[in-house]
Amino acid sequence: MAYFQSKPVAGRHFLQIPGPTNVPDRVLRAMDNPTMDHRGPDFGKMGKALLEKVRHVFKTEGPVVIYPASGTGAWEAALTNTLSPGDRVLMCETGWFAHLWHEMAGRLGIVTDFVKTDWRRGADVAQIEQRLREDKAHAIKAVCVVHNETSTGCTSRIDEVRKAIDAAGHPALLLVDTISSLGSIDYRHDEWGVDVTVAGSQKGLMLPPGLSFNAISAKALKASETAKLPRSFWDWKPMLAANATGYFPYTPATNLLYGLDAAVDMLMEEGLDNVFARHDRHAEATRRAVRHWGFEIQCEEPRHYSSSLTAVRLPDGQSANALRATILEKFNMSLGNGLGQLNDRVFRIGHLGDFGDLQLIGTLGGVEMGLRAAGVPHKAGGVQAAMDYLAGNA
Repeated sequence: MAYFQSKPVAGRHFLQIPGPTNVPDRVLRAMDNPTMDHRGPDFGKMGKALLEKVRHVFKTEGPVVIYPASGTGAWEAALTNTLSPGDRVLMCETGWFAHLWHEMAGRLGIVTDFVKTDWRRGADVAQIEQRLREDKAHAIKAVCVVHNETSTGCTSRIDEVRKAIDAAGHPALLLVDTISSLGSIDYRHDEWGVDVTVAGSQKGLMLPPGLSFNAISAKALKASETAKLPRSFWDWKPMLAANATGYFPYTPATNLLYGLDAAVDMLMEEGLDNVFARHDRHAEATRRAVRHWGFEIQCEEPRHYSSSLTAVRLPDGQSANALRATILEKFNMSLGNGLGQLNDRVFRIGHLGDFGDLQLIGTLGGVEMGLRAAGVPHKAGGVQAAMDYLAGNA
């Protein structure tokens, strides 16, 4: 069975969740190559070149470790390689995925200080700085922040988080989740002084799920020498030793690495600045459509707007899940559901990855038709508002 659908539907399925994203044909064709010997000489050459190439996406001169795992695995690797049982970390509850990372830390035996937000903005930089200033004994060993919160459409300012850590004069490591921002929103591992960047393959990198990443600073590597949390599969040391010659300490996801090679080439050929500008443009067009329809954007702080997705709040009494079901049934389009406290309150429009103007207009058209079909009160013409913006902002 090549692809499961509950009933035959003409035309392509619009997968407009905020990840996994649509995989470009070029990446699919690369993955379709025969699997090679992951211990042979050709793999070593490919692996070494790819590990060097992928650093450019993170904007780092340091090593990037690639695991055959989802982003959740990269979360665990970031924590277990740098921390010990009973260590304290400072986290910011920007949404559902920050909440899940916090839960993982607790299960690993890490003590967490959790800065609460209302899920309508990015990380509270002032609170982070205040907590660090209060920590005179430097008991906090790391600050963990989700760069782009996929559940809310809010992006934290990592450059400002770094400035807050420095202003507090605190030695804590900075660990950042870029799972839904890498390759879609400007990100600078080295320049922003990030110690571990966590990423996944299935969003801005335009691959299926199955690869996860840690970009690692020298400070984080130093911390790993004394970190005491148990680790085996996630251990950086054997990975980095094998990676030096292009290999992996265990069987890698060979064909996904073929796809990653093609995806990185696509990003570099377009130019990362152009990729980010394209995402910014589509995000603004989407927000204009949403405002025209008469709905609130979940993110209330314009400086924190996400360029990967837009989370849309429906009015009280309207079911976001029912709307999504109508759109899927009638127009063969999947939209993201509300997570955690936002369940049935918001729906999420993904506009990241391999995505162009016509795909955006098709997506917004499906939403507007769905609003009408589901009987959700709105002002017609949101698609036209997006088109007007796109026409003047090529």
